Amino acid sequence: MTMFDRVKEISKKRGLSLAQLNEKAGFKQNVIYSWKTKTPSIDKVESVAKVLGVSVDYLLGKEEKSKDQDYDGEVEEALNSARMYQGKPISDTQRETIKGIVKAYLDAQNKDK
Repeated sequence: MTMFDRVKEISKKRGLSLAQLNEKAGFKQNVIYSWKTKTPSIDKVESVAKVLGVSVDYLLGKEEKSKDQDYDGEVEEALNSARMYQGKPISDTQRETIKGIVKAYLDAQNKDK
């Protein structure tokens, strides 16, 4: 996967178009799109990583996991330890709903950074 592909994928997970990401990073129009064929400077990669809430190493393909994947594991672990609420078992459907709520909250927090 290319860096452009990684940027595009994580932007989508964050609910940002590439144009919005480009703007939030403070770039001129279509800078990120140019990464399909050009190698960006490290300062531009750092800006995008900061907006997306991932490491530069992740964008460069040096890390296999993004923070999203770490969140997934941590959320799953927390849900595994909470099998009951107010003396009643938590169903699989409720667990998935709770997981979705937590992930949406974490994503919203990352957008604000």
